[in-house]
Amino acid sequence: MMDWFLELTSFQKIYWLITGISTLIFFVVLISTFIGADTDDIGGVDAEIDADIGAGFQFFTLKNLVAFFTIFGWSGIASIDAQNSNLTTIIISSVCGLIMMSIMATMFYYISKLNSSGTLKMKNALNSIGEVYLTVGANRSKTGKIQIKIQGALRELEALTDYHEDLKQGKIIKVIEVTNNGMLIIEPQN
Repeated sequence: MMDWFLELTSFQKIYWLITGISTLIFFVVLISTFIGADTDDIGGVDAEIDADIGAGFQFFTLKNLVAFFTIFGWSGIASIDAQNSNLTTIIISSVCGLIMMSIMATMFYYISKLNSSGTLKMKNALNSIGEVYLTVGANRSKTGKIQIKIQGALRELEALTDYHEDLKQGKIIKVIEVTNNGMLIIEPQN
C-alpha cells in the first residue's frame, strides 16, 4: 500500500490525505450520532459565526465541515481518475463540497424547526373561541373550566368572567384577557 501512495503525484497525495482523514472523522461523527453522543458542541466548533444564540441557519459547523471535506475529497479523487486538469478537479470538488454543506445546513435548519418546548403560553389563548366545560360563575364569583384550542391542541383550562350571569356548560365563549397569574377572563359569544 505504501508503494501505491509513493507513486502518486503530490496533488493526488493531498486529495487522498484529505479524503482519508475526513472520511474517518465522518464515520466517527456518524457512529456517535447513532449511539446518541452529542457531537454538536465539540470544542465549540458548532457556534454560529455571528455568535447568535439559537438555532438559526448554521453553515459553518463541525458536521458541515466534515461533510464538505469528505465530499470534496471523494469528488476530487473521482475527477482525478477521470483525468481532469488540476484546476478543474479543484473547482469540481469545491462545488460538490459546497453543495453538500448547503444541503446539510438546510437540513439541520429545518430539523431544528421541528423542536417544540411544549410549554403552554397562556397569552396564546387571547381572542380564542371555545366552549364552557364547567359552569363559570358570574362576576368572577366562581372559577369554571373551558375548552379551547391553543397552540394546536384542545385544552381544558380554568376561567373567570365579568359577565353578569353564570356561563353554563356548552356556552360558546371568547377569551378577552389573560391575567398576570395566567387566569383566563372570558365573555359569552352571541
